[in-house]
Amino acid sequence: MKKGKTIELLSPARNLECGIEAIRHGADAVYIGAGRFGARQAAGNSLEDIAELTRFAHFYGAKVYVTVNTILKDSELADAEKLIWQLYNAGADALLVQDMAILRMNLPPIALHASTQCDVRSVEKVRFLAGCGFTRVVLARELSLDEIRTIHEACPDVELECFVHGALCVSYSGQCYASQYCFGRSANRGECAQFCRLKFDLVGAGDKVIVKGKHLLSLRDMNRLDSLEELMDAGVCSFKIEGRLKEVSYVKNVTAAYSQAVDKILERRQEFRRASSGHSEHLFRPDVNKSFNRGFTDYFLHGRSADIWSPNSPKSIGELMGQVRITGRGFITITGNKSFHNGDGLCYLSQDGELKGYRVNRVENGRIFLYLENSDMPSIQAGTRVFRNFDQEFEKTLAKESAIRKIGVDILFDETPHGYRVSMTDEDGNVATVESDWKKEDARSPQESNIRTQLSKLGATRFEAQSIEVNLEGERFIPSSLLSDMRRQVTVRLERIRMESYVRPAQGKAQDAEIEYPVRELTYLGNVMNAQARTFYQDHGVTSVDDAFEKTAPDNGVIMFCRHCIKNSMGLCSKNRRKDLQVREPLYLISGDGRRFKLRFDCAHCQMEVLAE
Repeated sequence: MKKGKTIELLSPARNLECGIEAIRHGADAVYIGAGRFGARQAAGNSLEDIAELTRFAHFYGAKVYVTVNTILKDSELADAEKLIWQLYNAGADALLVQDMAILRMNLPPIALHASTQCDVRSVEKVRFLAGCGFTRVVLARELSLDEIRTIHEACPDVELECFVHGALCVSYSGQCYASQYCFGRSANRGECAQFCRLKFDLVGAGDKVIVKGKHLLSLRDMNRLDSLEELMDAGVCSFKIEGRLKEVSYVKNVTAAYSQAVDKILERRQEFRRASSGHSEHLFRPDVNKSFNRGFTDYFLHGRSADIWSPNSPKSIGELMGQVRITGRGFITITGNKSFHNGDGLCYLSQDGELKGYRVNRVENGRIFLYLENSDMPSIQAGTRVFRNFDQEFEKTLAKESAIRKIGVDILFDETPHGYRVSMTDEDGNVATVESDWKKEDARSPQESNIRTQLSKLGATRFEAQSIEVNLEGERFIPSSLLSDMRRQVTVRLERIRMESYVRPAQGKAQDAEIEYPVRELTYLGNVMNAQARTFYQDHGVTSVDDAFEKTAPDNGVIMFCRHCIKNSMGLCSKNRRKDLQVREPLYLISGDGRRFKLRFDCAHCQMEVLAE
């Protein structure tokens, strides 16, 4: 049996197809939204699809987690409880939860994970949630390695899940109210309008314009491919890829890239093992640069860095292809030796900082001819960096079958008193055996090669032979038809045994009914939308509980809490002040519709706050 601390690669599933492909491409688990109460309202799925996904996943020992992580109205509690039972009966392995009212429901024996919307970034919060019965917490994206390690060392029995790739919210998750304030669409109820991707002017005292029309709250995408081993050593057991709204090609490519990276580490770190079974063979070379990205950052994992934001555009820039060398009539040439194809999407930043994009019409003799609607060449200068944000050939490859996942088996063929027997043992120790009464006949020539060949024909199944042992009393003539029939029977039997032996994760148990919440007063930041959640916190020592922002909006409240700091990124902080740029506070963001948002800087905690005015 396998030993070692399990490491889980957790991939997003927008739908059934994405979930299945994530597992084929190496995911140990997927997370998916149900029809209601998920933090990505546009990524809901039927119970039938979730049930089908769990059947597929459980064959490989992979898990399916379902998001029930919105805050709930009183009128929704009964429906949420009913849904949770339906999800359990559909085979779900765990629920991602934000609203503490769920802990007061009549729940099935299903594991609970504290969603990233719970804003988990302290030892005290982790201890509290574990004491209430959560088996896992999803850490805030903003935590550093040292902060993660501190939490693990203080709470070694709590599973820690950490984001490693994908889009970043500029505000701490669960603590962003900008979309609700501006558009009446609550991020805590799955309706985020992506306020942080809009253009803003930055003005100082006297309305002096400092920056005009930039995406000042838009962050790059996270990429921690090079830090997975550090995260393992810090105590993280689940690597989470963001992207429940992403297409299947994104899921395939990014999952494959991270799966290969994890496997490479585990080849030399025997104290760790994958959380699921089988091996994925990728029929392409994964490259995260070829999937949607706004440029990459490891986002505070090793401290504050200058590569956090993407102020010029919230759109995908893709992979750097080189620099413009020559511009001609309808074409450009680019330095380097990367190949281009008809239909590729190219983009670059213009001199005024705008992201411009064009399709490749054709490629001839190193010249890249652009598809131009009005035949006017773009004003692109020599030396301009060019990116490819759509790789036509790569996408064609991903549109086909691009991975095969198999469970390794050892096969033994031997004799019984009345015939023959095939035993098949999978890599998890499950054993299936088939016997056949058959009159034994001596053979005139060696038969072992044919026996091995027939028993190894597992191509149409989800198994692959790791070893085949033939143990016969001399040479026996065994028809290929018998061998094929026994192989099919034992394969079907092992498939059934694998499914029957699957055990879902254990439900957590509340350790102490008297455990107290870390703070005595909860403001709107507690996201308390219903009476059951209010009672929950009061029963755990909270003396004052305010309504959620979505229920009762506070006057002049903070609508974003950000570790990203515009002052720091622009060189206006006292720690990295630019001598050539003088500004007077207060600073304001002004959106395209003229709304003003005051910026407040909590320098003691290196945090920026966006205020409603």
